[in-house]
Amino acid sequence: MNRFGWMLVKDRFWESYETNRLIEEFQKQDIEIQLVDPNTVDIFVNKENKKSILVNGEPSDLPQFVFPRTGSGTSYYIKAVIRHFERMGVPVINSSDAIDNVKDKLYTHQILAQSNLDIPKTMLLRHPIDIDFVEKNIGFPVIVKKISGSYGRGVFLCEDKKQLNQLVTMAELTKKSYDIILQEFIKDTWGKDLRVFVVNNKVVGCMMRQATDEDFRANISRGGEGFPYEVNEQIEWLSSESSKALDLDIAGVDLLFQNGGYKICEVNSNPGFEGMENFTKKNIAGEIVSFIKLKLGLNIGEQND
Repeated sequence: MNRFGWMLVKDRFWESYETNRLIEEFQKQDIEIQLVDPNTVDIFVNKENKKSILVNGEPSDLPQFVFPRTGSGTSYYIKAVIRHFERMGVPVINSSDAIDNVKDKLYTHQILAQSNLDIPKTMLLRHPIDIDFVEKNIGFPVIVKKISGSYGRGVFLCEDKKQLNQLVTMAELTKKSYDIILQEFIKDTWGKDLRVFVVNNKVVGCMMRQATDEDFRANISRGGEGFPYEVNEQIEWLSSESSKALDLDIAGVDLLFQNGGYKICEVNSNPGFEGMENFTKKNIAGEIVSFIKLKLGLNIGEQND
């Protein structure tokens, strides 16, 4: 029985580095993988579950597993598609609940805090904003983030009350409603952080990212450089415990430097790994596919027998 799965990827990312590397590793491990844009999938809910999934208007057989690569771009529609597969008994990696746990950055930090993991002090911005309250409880400079986003987009540094007021005013002018969190600024981590790649609650790669200009953000996608970084016990523990708390099979954990230790900045369900593979020479795509094969080994080849 052939091993057959779907990788849910928006069509504009079909030629991305990560997509091509994953296809390469699936082929190496004798797993047939089909790229499917989740926005081309129609779902029907009925008692028999027959012909309940169509792709580009045509009925489709169920894959033996589904691997969503949509991350923070997981819309309500895409999430509904993923959940439909789950309700039909198709294994999904990462699950819809796990994706939900990290799509909302405030909710992510609530889960991490509940698990007693170190995070920056974080608050939800209330409207109308009380800047004196922010100064008293968070302080300046302050990090401003959109609730959902990736690649360093929607992340700003406000040095003082004036800058924060200007940023919020601009947001109000361009959007009637918006959700923003504020986080304490950690001076030790200016222009640098760690990206840790976790598969099956184990660290499989770690690199330090460093900005090449004066930007406080270190994202590789924003021009930062990467360097291999030795994993110590604290990095291993924070990263694996974050992944466990958020119920993620595959995760990218971003750590901030502080006083010789680390704090969790963000966790991603669809982490890019081009920089990780290039800078550390780790086979991240291979680790992902090996895990999927291990996790689904008893199911692959048994469905539809």
